Parts: sequence; structure tokens; C-alpha cells
Amino acid sequence: MAGGGSPTLVVGNWKMNLDRGRARALAGTVAAAAVCRGPVQVMVAPAHPHLVLVAECLAGTPVGLAAQDLHWEAGGAFTGAVSAGMLADAGASHVLVGHSERRLLFGDDDRVVALKIQAAVDAGLTPIVCVGETAVQRDAGEALAVVARQWEAARSATGWSGAAAPLLAYEPVWAIGTGRVARPAQAAEVHAHLRALAGAGARILYGGSVTPDNAGDLMAEAEVDGLLVGGASLSPDSFLAVVEAAADRRRA
Repeated sequence: MAGGGSPTLVVGNWKMNLDRGRARALAGTVAAAAVCRGPVQVMVAPAHPHLVLVAECLAGTPVGLAAQDLHWEAGGAFTGAVSAGMLADAGASHVLVGHSERRLLFGDDDRVVALKIQAAVDAGLTPIVCVGETAVQRDAGEALAVVARQWEAARSATGWSGAAAPLLAYEPVWAIGTGRVARPAQAAEVHAHLRALAGAGARILYGGSVTPDNAGDLMAEAEVDGLLVGGASLSPDSFLAVVEAAADRRRA
């Protein structure tokens, strides 16, 4: 396994979905699953209003808690925003930064991503830094250059670039919620490029229309250290099947 021997990581990004009852039920089912006590580190990322109740469901279990985004300021007049300190106080240990939907829909450019990484580090959170190219950029042969630029911007965040094991997620924009998925060899090429930039200790997840059907093939690539799962994480059956597929590859 690449990533300096760190455990395989599977993160379920619930995005803007689920009410309190369904969030509680899903968290409880995942936390109780035997596969989540195996060789794979499992984490879920609920919407901000559900962080505390999901943290309560996960207490005393091996399943971790991540937030989906944060503001770069520690506090103040930023209506609707959530600070890194608030996320940590709610029970999160990790936070997604630079997800393609944040970049595309909310204007999170490379400068904002670096500020958010800095805020996460300052609050003791581990950022899961997302990078990836659009379909136009891939078709133009620019995929490796794009993720390299995004990495260089991210590493400017003080205290994170020197981390022994930065945590990244490669999520090709053209594969987010589209049903399209990067071929394992395509994912491995970008992961290898990122590892050359970020160091051998980097942990690099793949995200983009991950399902139980393709999780095993993706995890078979030595450069893939884990998975960032979107829609498939909203069903306990499909999410746990992804975790099982990752565990099978880890045991192999």
C-alpha cells in the first residue's frame, strides 16, 4: 500500500441530504457494521446541522466524523458560515476542503482553499484536500498540470505542507455525480503524479461515482489509498459494500 503504510480510508460524503432521523439511522447502521471494525478506516461526513447527533451515534466506535466544509475565519460577522473551531467542538476530526462542488458552485478558488486548509490546521482538524480536473481540461491533456497547480496552492498553507502525511482526494470533476468514473489506470496515473509532488507519505483517496461495482477495481491500484464516496454513501447497503470491497483488497 502506498501512503506510508497508513490504513485504507473510506469516507462517505453525505452532501446536502438526509433529515435528522435518517442521518441517525444511517450513522448507527454504519457504526454497528462488523466490516467497519476491520482493516479499513471508515469515516462519514454529514451536513453541518447533523454533526453533533452523528457524533453521538459514533461515540465509542471506530467510525470517524468529518465535516464537509468550513470558513477560514475563526469567528465574526460571517452569516451562514461555520468555523473550524465550531466543527471541532461538534466532534469532527477531519474536514473536506476544496471539493469540486465548492470550487464550481461557490467560487472556492485556490486562494480560498489554502486559507481553509490553514484554518483547519490551526483548529486541530485534518483537512482532506480535494483536487481534480474538468472534462475540458482532461480532454485538453491538462489533468496532471491542473492537479499540480491545485497542490502547489494548497501546500502554501502554513503547517500543512510540511505534514508527514498530507491527506488528498483526487476527484475528477467530470466523474462527480455523473455516473462516469475514471478508469483505474487513469486514477492511478494522477495518484502517482500527486504522490511524486506530495511525498511518499501522502494518502490519496479517489472520489467520483464510486459504487460497490467499481470500488474493488479502483482499490486494486497500488496508488489508490482509499475512496471518497458520494451518492453510494447514502444507502447503508451500498456504502458498506464499498467498505467491504476496500477491505477485501486490503487483505489481499
